[in-house]
Amino acid sequence: MYTGVVIVGGPSQELSLGGLSMSKIAVGDFNNNAYLLTCTSTGQRLLIDAAADAQALLNWIGPAPLETIVTTHRHRDHWQALEEVQRSTSAQTITTQIDAGLISVETDRFVGPGDLIAVGDQELECLVLRGHTEASLALVYRAEDGQSHIWTGDCLFPGGIGKTESPEDFAELYHAVKRQVFDRFADSTCIYPGHGSDTTLGAERPNLSQWWQRRW
Repeated sequence: MYTGVVIVGGPSQELSLGGLSMSKIAVGDFNNNAYLLTCTSTGQRLLIDAAADAQALLNWIGPAPLETIVTTHRHRDHWQALEEVQRSTSAQTITTQIDAGLISVETDRFVGPGDLIAVGDQELECLVLRGHTEASLALVYRAEDGQSHIWTGDCLFPGGIGKTESPEDFAELYHAVKRQVFDRFADSTCIYPGHGSDTTLGAERPNLSQWWQRRW
Protein backbone atom coordinates (compact mmCIF):
# COMPACT_ATOMS: atom_id res chain seq x y z
CA MET A 1 0.00 0.00 0.00
CA TYR A 2 1.33 3.46 -0.90
CA THR A 3 2.02 5.62 2.17
CA GLY A 4 4.30 8.29 0.70
CA VAL A 5 6.94 7.51 3.33
CA VAL A 6 10.32 6.54 1.88
CA ILE A 7 13.73 6.28 3.53
CA VAL A 8 17.25 6.50 2.16
CA GLY A 9 18.41 3.02 1.20
CA GLY A 10 14.88 1.68 1.35
CA PRO A 11 12.58 0.65 -1.48
CA SER A 12 10.67 3.05 -3.67
CA GLN A 13 6.92 3.42 -3.37
CA GLU A 14 4.64 3.17 -6.37
CA LEU A 15 1.31 4.90 -6.99
CA SER A 16 -1.09 4.93 -9.93
CA LEU A 17 -2.34 8.41 -10.84
CA GLY A 18 -4.45 7.30 -13.80
CA GLY A 19 -2.68 8.36 -16.98
CA LEU A 20 0.60 8.48 -15.08
CA SER A 21 2.24 6.12 -12.66
CA MET A 22 4.57 7.51 -10.00
CA SER A 23 7.55 6.00 -8.22
CA LYS A 24 9.05 7.83 -5.21
CA ILE A 25 12.47 7.31 -3.66
CA ALA A 26 14.61 9.06 -1.01
CA VAL A 27 18.34 9.69 -1.53
CA GLY A 28 21.25 11.53 0.05
CA ASP A 29 22.17 13.12 3.36
CA PHE A 30 19.18 15.48 3.25
CA ASN A 31 16.62 12.75 2.48
CA ASN A 32 15.72 14.24 -0.88
CA ASN A 33 12.71 12.85 -2.66
CA ALA A 34 12.97 12.02 -6.34
CA TYR A 35 9.91 11.13 -8.41
CA LEU A 36 9.74 9.09 -11.59
CA LEU A 37 6.58 9.65 -13.64
CA THR A 38 5.65 7.23 -16.41
CA CYS A 39 2.93 7.66 -19.02
CA THR A 40 0.82 4.51 -18.75
CA SER A 41 -0.03 4.45 -22.47
CA THR A 42 3.34 5.32 -24.08
CA GLY A 43 5.87 4.34 -21.42
CA GLN A 44 7.67 7.67 -21.68
CA ARG A 45 9.24 8.79 -18.41
CA LEU A 46 10.13 12.00 -16.57
CA LEU A 47 12.31 12.38 -13.48
CA ILE A 48 11.67 15.17 -10.96
CA ASP A 49 14.99 16.15 -9.31
CA ALA A 50 18.17 14.18 -9.98
CA ALA A 51 19.04 14.58 -6.33
CA ALA A 52 22.18 13.71 -4.37
CA ASP A 53 23.01 10.10 -5.33
CA ALA A 54 23.50 9.31 -9.02
CA GLN A 55 24.13 5.58 -8.62
CA ALA A 56 21.04 5.05 -6.48
CA LEU A 57 18.94 6.97 -8.99
CA LEU A 58 20.33 5.12 -12.01
CA ASN A 59 19.74 1.74 -10.35
CA TRP A 60 16.16 2.81 -9.63
CA ILE A 61 15.53 4.28 -13.09
CA GLY A 62 16.81 1.11 -14.76
CA PRO A 63 17.62 0.55 -18.44
CA ALA A 64 14.37 1.83 -19.98
CA PRO A 65 14.66 5.22 -21.73
CA LEU A 66 14.26 8.39 -19.67
CA GLU A 67 13.11 11.32 -21.79
CA THR A 68 13.11 14.25 -19.36
CA ILE A 69 14.67 15.48 -16.11
CA VAL A 70 13.03 18.44 -14.37
CA THR A 71 14.95 20.29 -11.66
CA THR A 72 12.62 22.08 -9.27
CA HIS A 73 15.15 24.68 -8.10
CA ARG A 74 18.79 25.67 -7.87
CA HIS A 75 19.76 24.21 -4.47
CA ARG A 76 22.54 21.68 -4.97
CA ASP A 77 20.96 18.78 -3.10
CA HIS A 78 18.23 18.72 -5.76
CA TRP A 79 20.59 18.48 -8.76
CA GLN A 80 23.82 17.00 -7.39
CA ALA A 81 23.34 13.84 -9.49
CA LEU A 82 22.05 15.65 -12.58
CA GLU A 83 25.24 15.58 -14.63
CA GLU A 84 25.78 11.86 -14.27
CA VAL A 85 22.12 10.90 -14.69
CA GLN A 86 21.75 13.10 -17.77
CA ARG A 87 24.95 11.72 -19.30
CA SER A 88 23.77 8.14 -18.71
CA THR A 89 20.25 8.69 -20.06
CA SER A 90 20.62 11.56 -22.60
CA ALA A 91 17.43 13.00 -21.12
CA GLN A 92 16.34 16.57 -21.85
CA THR A 93 16.93 18.89 -18.88
CA ILE A 94 14.29 21.43 -17.83
CA THR A 95 14.15 24.15 -15.18
CA THR A 96 13.41 27.87 -14.87
CA GLN A 97 15.80 30.29 -16.53
CA ILE A 98 16.53 32.25 -13.36
CA ASP A 99 17.43 29.25 -11.21
CA ALA A 100 19.36 27.62 -14.08
CA GLY A 101 22.12 30.18 -13.61
CA LEU A 102 23.25 28.39 -10.44
CA ILE A 103 22.93 24.84 -11.77
CA SER A 104 26.21 23.57 -13.20
CA VAL A 105 24.57 21.43 -15.88
CA GLU A 106 23.35 22.95 -19.13
CA THR A 107 19.57 23.37 -19.32
CA ASP A 108 17.96 22.30 -22.59
CA ARG A 109 14.61 23.98 -22.02
CA PHE A 110 13.55 26.87 -19.82
CA VAL A 111 9.95 26.95 -18.60
CA GLY A 112 7.78 29.60 -17.02
CA PRO A 113 4.31 29.99 -15.49
CA GLY A 114 1.64 28.09 -17.37
CA ASP A 115 4.04 26.20 -19.63
CA LEU A 116 3.30 22.53 -20.23
CA ILE A 117 5.72 19.62 -20.05
CA ALA A 118 4.72 16.42 -21.82
CA VAL A 119 5.08 12.97 -20.31
CA GLY A 120 4.00 10.83 -23.21
CA ASP A 121 0.40 11.84 -23.90
CA GLN A 122 -0.03 13.41 -20.44
CA GLU A 123 0.89 16.98 -19.45
CA LEU A 124 2.27 18.77 -16.40
CA GLU A 125 1.53 22.47 -15.86
CA CYS A 126 4.36 24.65 -14.55
CA LEU A 127 3.94 26.96 -11.56
CA VAL A 128 6.79 29.34 -10.68
CA LEU A 129 6.98 30.19 -6.97
CA ARG A 130 9.34 32.87 -5.67
CA GLY A 131 10.73 33.03 -2.16
CA HIS A 132 12.56 29.77 -1.44
CA THR A 133 14.65 30.62 -4.49
CA GLU A 134 14.21 33.27 -7.15
CA ALA A 135 12.14 30.97 -9.37
CA SER A 136 11.30 27.55 -7.95
CA LEU A 137 9.25 25.24 -10.11
CA ALA A 138 6.18 23.25 -9.08
CA LEU A 139 4.46 20.79 -11.41
CA VAL A 140 0.72 20.14 -11.61
CA TYR A 141 -0.94 17.02 -13.02
CA ARG A 142 -4.69 16.99 -13.51
CA ALA A 143 -5.76 13.37 -13.82
CA GLU A 144 -8.71 12.31 -15.93
CA ASP A 145 -10.74 11.55 -12.80
CA GLY A 146 -10.49 15.22 -11.76
CA GLN A 147 -7.89 14.63 -9.05
CA SER A 148 -5.00 17.11 -8.99
CA HIS A 149 -1.44 16.25 -8.00
CA ILE A 150 1.32 18.83 -7.38
CA TRP A 151 5.06 18.26 -6.95
CA THR A 152 6.15 21.28 -4.94
CA GLY A 153 9.92 20.95 -4.54
CA ASP A 154 10.90 22.84 -1.39
CA CYS A 155 8.05 25.37 -1.53
CA LEU A 156 5.35 23.46 0.36
CA PHE A 157 5.59 20.66 2.92
CA PRO A 158 3.38 19.06 5.53
CA GLY A 159 3.28 21.73 8.23
CA GLY A 160 4.44 24.77 6.30
CA ILE A 161 6.12 26.45 3.38
CA GLY A 162 9.79 26.07 2.53
CA LYS A 163 12.75 27.75 4.19
CA THR A 164 13.33 31.42 3.37
CA GLU A 165 16.21 33.78 4.12
CA SER A 166 14.38 37.00 5.03
CA PRO A 167 10.95 38.29 6.10
CA GLU A 168 10.48 39.59 2.57
CA ASP A 169 11.24 36.20 1.06
CA PHE A 170 8.84 34.54 3.51
CA ALA A 171 6.02 36.91 2.54
CA GLU A 172 6.72 36.37 -1.14
CA LEU A 173 6.68 32.58 -0.87
CA TYR A 174 3.65 32.50 1.43
CA HIS A 175 1.57 34.63 -0.91
CA ALA A 176 2.78 32.77 -4.00
CA VAL A 177 1.82 29.41 -2.50
CA LYS A 178 -1.51 30.76 -1.28
CA ARG A 179 -2.48 32.37 -4.60
CA GLN A 180 -1.15 29.77 -7.00
CA VAL A 181 -1.82 26.60 -5.02
CA PHE A 182 -4.35 26.99 -2.19
CA ASP A 183 -6.59 29.48 -4.01
CA ARG A 184 -6.66 27.45 -7.22
CA PHE A 185 -6.90 23.84 -6.16
CA ALA A 186 -9.31 21.73 -4.12
CA ASP A 187 -8.67 20.25 -0.69
CA SER A 188 -8.31 16.80 -2.24
CA THR A 189 -5.19 17.91 -4.16
CA CYS A 190 -2.20 15.70 -3.35
CA ILE A 191 1.12 17.40 -2.54
CA TYR A 192 4.44 15.66 -3.15
CA PRO A 193 7.31 17.67 -1.61
CA GLY A 194 11.07 17.64 -2.15
CA HIS A 195 11.71 16.04 1.25
CA GLY A 196 9.60 13.93 3.58
CA SER A 197 6.03 12.72 3.46
CA ASP A 198 3.15 13.67 1.19
CA THR A 199 0.17 15.72 2.24
CA THR A 200 -3.04 17.24 0.85
CA LEU A 201 -4.21 20.83 0.60
CA GLY A 202 -7.12 19.97 2.84
CA ALA A 203 -4.79 18.85 5.61
CA GLU A 204 -2.72 22.05 5.37
CA ARG A 205 -5.33 24.73 4.60
CA PRO A 206 -6.56 25.22 8.20
CA ASN A 207 -3.01 26.15 9.23
CA LEU A 208 -2.39 28.97 6.74
CA SER A 209 -3.08 31.77 9.22
CA GLN A 210 -0.80 30.11 11.77
CA TRP A 211 2.02 29.93 9.23
CA TRP A 212 1.62 33.62 8.53
CA GLN A 213 1.65 34.53 12.20
CA ARG A 214 4.71 32.45 13.09
CA ARG A 215 6.58 33.56 9.91
CA TRP A 216 8.01 30.17 9.02
